[in-house]
Amino acid sequence: MSVLIRGVFWLALVGIGSAALAGLLTRNLSVVVNGVASVAASFTPRFVEYWFSLGFGGDVAFAPELPAWIAVAGFLHMLGMLGWYDSVSWWDHVTHTVSAALVAALVYTGVHTYDSHALGSQLSDVYVAVFTVLFTLAVGVFWEFIELAARELGEYVGEPPILEYYGLRDTILDTAFNGVGAVAVVALDVRVSVTVTDRLPRIIGRSILWGTVLLLFGTVALGTLLARLAPVVRDAEPDPVERS
Repeated sequence: MSVLIRGVFWLALVGIGSAALAGLLTRNLSVVVNGVASVAASFTPRFVEYWFSLGFGGDVAFAPELPAWIAVAGFLHMLGMLGWYDSVSWWDHVTHTVSAALVAALVYTGVHTYDSHALGSQLSDVYVAVFTVLFTLAVGVFWEFIELAARELGEYVGEPPILEYYGLRDTILDTAFNGVGAVAVVALDVRVSVTVTDRLPRIIGRSILWGTVLLLFGTVALGTLLARLAPVVRDAEPDPVERS
């Protein structure tokens, strides 16, 4: 099974690289940037393993399913960047469900790991499930703010945005399918296999805490930035007479 999973990982990476190359050849900066980000994200579990062994002197190993999952999510997103988001009406729903499920699986595993090894299994299953779904939805909202900020920034500098924002209706649908992915993870009890060491539960606990804080303040900060940037962008746009 691990051979198959590793094969999926490398095939997805080849797909991401091919999409990024297509973006480079067509001078589509947004596709290239998203390709580089997808490759970096795919190798993040290995970077974390190396960082943990170097910084804490202990070994942490993620199952190959995690980087494969990240790579597949990145490949699906790259297909969307190449035009499938516009030509396939339901493609955005697929990518959001897969990506949200990935986030939910990481959060769900992290909370269970912290609870069982640091708190002595004090948290109820309902609490873990609700927290996982809400945290995943919060990440999704934050991502929508990033997409909107990317659009406004692109318009401000006069360049195509790195990420596309498709409006309020799309945001509502994205949030709904983010919820579908999160609920599926909780309902199916999907967890990421990871080797647990003595320090890992405490690191996970701090990561969840600071992640929650950063989501809160990051969303507020982005909202404030957008409120200030949007009027500037609108004022900089030529009026209809000038455009014609």
